[in-house]
Amino acid sequence: MDTLSFKTVSANSATVNKEWVLVDATDMVLGRMASKVAKLLRGKYKPNFTPHVDCGDNVIIINADKVRLTGKKWTDREYLTYSLYPGGQRSQSPADIFEKSPVRLVEKVVKGMLPKNKLAAKLMDNLHVYAGAEHPHEAQTPKVIDLNSIK
Repeated sequence: MDTLSFKTVSANSATVNKEWVLVDATDMVLGRMASKVAKLLRGKYKPNFTPHVDCGDNVIIINADKVRLTGKKWTDREYLTYSLYPGGQRSQSPADIFEKSPVRLVEKVVKGMLPKNKLAAKLMDNLHVYAGAEHPHEAQTPKVIDLNSIK
């Protein structure tokens, strides 16, 4: 076997082919959906995945207001924020965040599953979440994908 003929292909911004993907979040468990969406945003399902390059797809999530959580996570889970002032720690339950904006809850969960570096901010620009069934990205002709078929 001639091992010198094998080349490791590293993707860059010029060679990456990005697609538009549409995900319907109706009756999906939030964490399971978010982990698969994070992999789509990252590009881990593509054969030319490169860790330091944004080679993932643009993901549109519709019906974010119909997402569900299992067990007592709506009330028992806490998301903490801190204002850097003494006594400035605040906690919110997913029910509180969902009541104000279901879009923010889905974005927060997906962002927590992305790497904690500068690349995550670029990847979050590729995520578009909408509470209803309509979205303004019809011109991009997104491909409807079933997350249950993805491992």
